[in-house]
Amino acid sequence: MFIPWNHPSVRLTGRWSRLDSDVTDYHIFNKPTAAYTASTAPGSYFEAAFTGERALLKFDLRFLTGPMPHLWVSVDGGANTEVPLDRYLAVWAEGEGPHTVKVLYKGAMEMLSRWHSPLTAAVCFLGYDAEGAGELQPDTRPLMEALGDSITEGVLLDTDYDSVAPNRIDQFNRPYQDDNLATYPQVAARILNFRCMAQAYGATGLTREGCGGVPRAGLTYPYVFEHVEYTGEAPDYVIINHGTNDFAAPKDEFLKRYEEYVKLIHSRAPKAEIVILTPFNGAHWDDLNEFYVKCAEKYVHFISTAGWLPKEPLHPVRQSHRLAGEKLAEAMKREFSL
Repeated sequence: MFIPWNHPSVRLTGRWSRLDSDVTDYHIFNKPTAAYTASTAPGSYFEAAFTGERALLKFDLRFLTGPMPHLWVSVDGGANTEVPLDRYLAVWAEGEGPHTVKVLYKGAMEMLSRWHSPLTAAVCFLGYDAEGAGELQPDTRPLMEALGDSITEGVLLDTDYDSVAPNRIDQFNRPYQDDNLATYPQVAARILNFRCMAQAYGATGLTREGCGGVPRAGLTYPYVFEHVEYTGEAPDYVIINHGTNDFAAPKDEFLKRYEEYVKLIHSRAPKAEIVILTPFNGAHWDDLNEFYVKCAEKYVHFISTAGWLPKEPLHPVRQSHRLAGEKLAEAMKREFSL
C-alpha cells in the first residue's frame, strides 16, 4: 500500500515544505492534494515507520538535472549508508517490524537552483510503499538549528574525491565532498543528545546572496525556499555562524543586518536561545563582541571560537569539524548548564 509523506507515520525534521498543494502548480496525482514535501537544505531529514520487511521510498525527480543530491539512509537506528537520490529507493529490514527508516539530505551541487523554481537541487519526497504504516516513537530531544554559510552546510568537508587540479572547485563532485551530517553543529548535537536542523547555503551572508540563487540570510529565514514559508517545529536553540562571507562589509551595515536577523529569529522562534558564534576565520570578531555587549536581550548568548581552528583552510575538513563540534558542545554545556 502507498503511504503519502503527510501520513502520521512520517516525521519531518528540518526545512521541509508543508503545503496543501504543489507551489509549482502541478499535482502528481492530478488532484489538489499535498503531492510531495521538498527541501533544499542539507541536514533536513525524514523518518518513516513501516511494517513488513520492505519499504519502497518514492521521490519526484521532475526538475533535477544531475548530479543528484546524496542522502544518508539508515534503518532501525543502524549504520548510515550514502546513496544518490533516485526515483525509487528500496530498504529491507529484518523481520516483520515495525521498522523505522531515516533519510537525511547529505549534500548537493551548490550551484544548482536551490531557491527559485524550478528547483534543481531539491529532495522531493512523495511517500512510500510498504505492507503497512507503523507508529513512530516520540522524539522529545531539544531541537537545535544551525544557521550559516558553506561551512555550516558542510561544503568541501571531504577532499578524497577531488579529481581535478589541487585548489580547484569541482562542482560535480560536491555530492560526495559535502556532508552536513559531519558538520560541527551535527557533532555537537550528537554529544548533547539534541536533534539538529540547518539553514546553511554556500556563499551566503547577512549582506550578500549565495550560491544557487539563495538570497541574503535575513531574507531566507522565514522560508523553506521562494514563496514557501517554514511552518515546522520551532527550535529550542539557534546557532548563528555568519560573517565569513561578510568580511568586506562595512561594520555598520553588517551589525545592522545582524541585529535585524536576531530580531527576526526571535519573532519566529520566541522561546529559542540564540547563540552568536564568531566565524572560524576571525571575520568581524570584535564587531560581534561589541554587538553582544550592547545587546540587552537575555535570549542572546555569545560564544567565541578563538583558538578552535586554524584560519586556513577556509572550509574545515572532517576532523576539524569534529574538533569544532566538540568545542561547541563544551561551550553550550557551560552556557546553558546542560
